[in-house]
Formats: sequence, structure tokens, C-alpha cells
Amino acid sequence: MTQFVTKHPMDLKGKRVLVVGLARTGLAVSRFLVGRGARVTAADLMTQDALGAKAREARDLGISLQLGPHDAHTFLSQDLIVVSPGVPEQTEPLGRAARAGIPVIGELELAFRYVDAPVVAVTGTNGKTTTTRLIGDMLQASGKKVFVGGNIGRPLIELVDRGQRVEVIVVEVSSFQLDTAVTFRPRVGVLLNISEDHMDRYERFEDYMHSKGRLFENQGPEDVAILNEADRFTRDLEEGIQSQRLYFNRGVSNGSPGAGVHEGTLVCRMPQGAAWEFDLADFGLSGRHNAENACAAVLAAAAIGGSFRAIQKALKAVRPLPHRLQDVKTVRGVRYVDDSKGTNVGAVVRALDSYDAPVILIMGGRDKGGDYGPLKKPVAKKVKRLIVLGEAKGRIAAVLGAMTEYEQVKDLEQAVRLASNAARPGDVVLLSPGCSSFDMFHDYKERGDAFSRAVEAL
Repeated sequence: MTQFVTKHPMDLKGKRVLVVGLARTGLAVSRFLVGRGARVTAADLMTQDALGAKAREARDLGISLQLGPHDAHTFLSQDLIVVSPGVPEQTEPLGRAARAGIPVIGELELAFRYVDAPVVAVTGTNGKTTTTRLIGDMLQASGKKVFVGGNIGRPLIELVDRGQRVEVIVVEVSSFQLDTAVTFRPRVGVLLNISEDHMDRYERFEDYMHSKGRLFENQGPEDVAILNEADRFTRDLEEGIQSQRLYFNRGVSNGSPGAGVHEGTLVCRMPQGAAWEFDLADFGLSGRHNAENACAAVLAAAAIGGSFRAIQKALKAVRPLPHRLQDVKTVRGVRYVDDSKGTNVGAVVRALDSYDAPVILIMGGRDKGGDYGPLKKPVAKKVKRLIVLGEAKGRIAAVLGAMTEYEQVKDLEQAVRLASNAARPGDVVLLSPGCSSFDMFHDYKERGDAFSRAVEAL
């Protein structure tokens, strides 16, 4: 079993460190830094009342708080700045500090410098959480002591701070975390897919693509890069990858290494190894996209030492995560599905691809600056009625309104009622917003719960 050692340590004792963002990740980072003897200041745009218990805990730790509008002088008087994923790199004081030569890193980079267990890192526009959890399940079933976290909800720095011993680290990694990575090097890197997302944070789609590609930037020949052969944007990032490449979502009849699905069987071939065949008859997730996620997970688990029996067991045991194509209820023959986590256009395309029945689609929320054009054909083919709400409803209607009947509504409850009136037995009412939730809700979970309550009230 591998014990944590300071393989890439930072000398933090007495150093002035600014933590930007005081949500769960920022608080965990602050706690770690204080424990290493750093002089910590935490900056957050929220007020003390809004932060509540987080602000109180920070003060109890002896952390100096700077709340409200950022003070440029504070940023420029640090030895190190650690920024939370939700804070844009383009924030003006961060830019000034970076230009002044002050190191600006993220929690993922900080934590990585203190771990010595091999890392499996999963990124992509869609499917990250499902795939990360599935890899973790496969490795745990193989008898390994595994940490599963990252962008999935439990910051990696918490593992480091508690000094836990693990054999494998499996982390979900966002583009924002990769933007502030410097030495981060996963033993196995998985890139699931790339489609437009976070265009409110990136000036160009190419910038977003480049962020995803940074997953492989520090890998060497002994590492593994797992790529989606059917996704042209992930293939565009191949040049410059120095690690061994394995592909999923590929044809499996030619005997080359990789993973794909053929007639209900997931076939995985590793280099210099026999083919593993997994029956997907009892696979717990529906949709072609989840079969792709399973292929990626099997390759990653096999590459890091997972066993055949354990991988098959995990494939059978897996169940949908909340708010990801989750069946809520069937009412009068109409199936209601919560895909509130579908916060970008690519996710909506994948959701629609999962159903052959007529769909009444509920979309909308806070616009992320992406292009709704890729939804034209799927909406024309699958959607009998489109119901749009939130700040983005006008823009969505302008792009997709000619593809099917549509209505604009004021809230989610009205959307569910209208969908119920329009639905017939056999139809699917699908909440897959293609937008963030922040115009009406705290997060996608709150939005999904509101959808479920509206369905229950029918």
C-alpha cells in the first residue's frame, strides 16, 4: 500500500498564501495550508452572512478574510495564490498577480504535489462523473484501496490533509482545474468527449479544447492516454501526446487494442493481452453515451490493474446518478425523466439519443454562450414539443423554434403542467436544460428536485 510522501512538496511555512474562493474546495485548501504553517488570507466576493459557517470556520482557523470586492493590493502581496475552480482566471487581480510573477495554481495542482499514489484522471464535456465513479467501483471491487473525488465533490486536498493511505486515486477533472495545473501528471488520463461548453468563460472553443488537452501535457511514455476515437475534437488533440494511446468507441473486429461494443458485448483489448468480453445485458445504465462511458472506464480500470471479475461486477451493479437521465415517475403512461445535470448542448443531444419515443423537451436556464445549432436535427427528429424557460428561453426559441412546436413559460412548475397536458401515453417528458441553473436555482440539484416535486404534484 502506498503512503503519501512529499514527492513534489512546496515549502509553505511562513509563506503568504491567498486562497481565492471559500466554498468547500477553498476551505479545504485553507485548512491544509494553515496546517503546513502558511499565513493564509481567503478572498471571496460573498459577504460574511452569505458564507455563514464557512466564514466562521475560516476565522477559527486564524485565517484573515477579505470579503466583497477584491483588493488588488492583497493579490500583489502574496507568495502564492491558490484559486478555486469556480473563479475565472480572467479575474483582473489574478491577471495582475500572474504578470507580477506570483505563482497562481489550483487545488488540484497543490494536492498533486503531495501525493505518491498513481492518479487516474477523467475529463470531458459530458459523462465525467459517471465514468469516474464507475472506474472507482471497478477498482474497489478489485480489492484496491481507492480515493474517488476531485471535481466530483470531494477535493483531493482533503485526502492529503488527512494523510490517508490509498493505492489508487481516481479524480474527475474540469477544464478550470486543468487551466491552473502545472506539474499535474495522471498515470492514466481519460478524455471522454468535447463539445461546446463554458463559452461564458472561454473566448473561443479552441481555448476550451486546449484546456481539456492539458490533461496529457506532462505525461510520458509509461503513462496512458484514453481517447474517444469517434469524437473528432478529441482526435484533434492527439498531436503532441507522448503517452501510450488507447481508444474507446472504436470497431473491435480488427484485433487492435482499445474498447468498443459489438452486439451487446463490450470488448476490451489491452496491448499484449487477451481480449476481455463483458456482457452488457445487465448493464445498469441506459443510452449509447453510457456504453461509451463504460468502454472508457473498462480501459482505465484495466490499465491500472483492475480484474476481469471485478469490472464485470461493477458494470452490473452501477445505477444512474441523481439528475442524470433519472426516471422520476410514470404518470398515466407518460415517463418523466430528470436530466438536470445536462447543462450544455452536447448533453441534450446525448439525452435525446437515448429515447425512441416522442419527447417533450424542457430546456432553458442561464445561457453559457454556446451554439444551440447542433440541436436542430435531434429536435426536429425526436421532439414533439419544446418548452423553454429562464434567461435563455428567447435565444433557444429563436434557434430551435422552427424545428417543432414550442412554448415559452415563466417557471418549471408551469413547464411540467404544460408538458403533462401535451403528453400522450408512451411519450417521454425530459428535463434536459442545456443551460446552467443559476438564473432560478442554486444548482442543478435544486432544479432537478423542483422538477421531481412538480411531477409528483400532477
